[in-house]
Amino acid sequence: MTSNLNLFSSFKLGEYTLPNRMVMAPMTRLRANGTIPTELMGTYYAQRASAGLIITECTMVSSLSNGYINCPGIYDSEQVAGWKLVTQAVHAPQSGSLRDRGGKIFLQLWHSGRVAHPALLDGELPVAPSAIAGKGQLHTPIGKVDLETPRALETEEIAEIVEQFRQGAKNAMNAGFDGVELHGAFGYLIDQFLQDGSNQRTDEYGGTIANCARFLLEVVRAVTEVWRGDRVGIKLSPSNTFYGMLDSNPQATFSYVIKALNDFNLAYIHLMEPNEVDLKNGDVINHVLPTFKPFYHGTIITNGGYDKKRGNQVIAAQDAELVSYGKLFLANPDLPQRFLKDADLNEPNPKTFYGRGDDRLKIGYTDYPFLNN
Repeated sequence: MTSNLNLFSSFKLGEYTLPNRMVMAPMTRLRANGTIPTELMGTYYAQRASAGLIITECTMVSSLSNGYINCPGIYDSEQVAGWKLVTQAVHAPQSGSLRDRGGKIFLQLWHSGRVAHPALLDGELPVAPSAIAGKGQLHTPIGKVDLETPRALETEEIAEIVEQFRQGAKNAMNAGFDGVELHGAFGYLIDQFLQDGSNQRTDEYGGTIANCARFLLEVVRAVTEVWRGDRVGIKLSPSNTFYGMLDSNPQATFSYVIKALNDFNLAYIHLMEPNEVDLKNGDVINHVLPTFKPFYHGTIITNGGYDKKRGNQVIAAQDAELVSYGKLFLANPDLPQRFLKDADLNEPNPKTFYGRGDDRLKIGYTDYPFLNN
């Protein structure tokens, strides 16, 4: 089925009317002051407020969910105050863009689980569903280190982490966000519970697909008790191999979860296609969107190397309602305007993707030129 819809068509997302269907994907940038968001981060997000929707970088729900240096949190009052600078900047009227009113921004709630290190956690071991180490390395205050074997959570501890997500959702509301996205992808804690390569539990949180999905669904339920469902999204990556993730039957696992998510009337599910590394690492599901779309009755954001042409195609075919862009929004703060005018795009610089020294925080962050500069 094709239609006259395209990336520039407006879209009703719950009570919000988005002026276009281009979503700024969540991207880790590591420019916080410790764990506190800054005014510079407000500038960065406000520059990109012509997106139909912005989803922030991953944001810690507790001090023991820290996987990266200078990653922001949402669990104390200073962090909430810092995020208010960001939401106020994004919501302020924007000039020189496709619209003259402010943008919409969701906070991504995140727990790193086993993708952490004692050097980032005041000496404590990372926690996970099972004592199975992820694959990969992290930058820490003591240098680049291999991931260590995490501590398996006791059953009674899991409810505490669900409550941390609930409190993070409350704090996001107090910080002025328009909604929240749960990070259920890329090998972090929610994903670790979901997939049996990282979850070997024998209690009610492991052993069957329903049990492995229990933590994810409990977090969704807790957060939708804070926000209405249509202000909550969730990001899933059925084919991701990041940090050694795998599942014995990803089609059955993710089909079960996606069907169950229909009960919450969410704002959207955010589905990630595999990248080249995923496809090389194993026998993963190559086409995520057509595989799982039949199981979901609501709004889908698709992500996976889209350009303008492919974005328009997927919207016109009504295979997804929204398309998220990562690197293109990183390097092109006015991406919708550039797409509208078929203008040249700035090239992203991978060397400046993540946090730099204090005197270089703006480089590759807020200094990418606008089309009319």
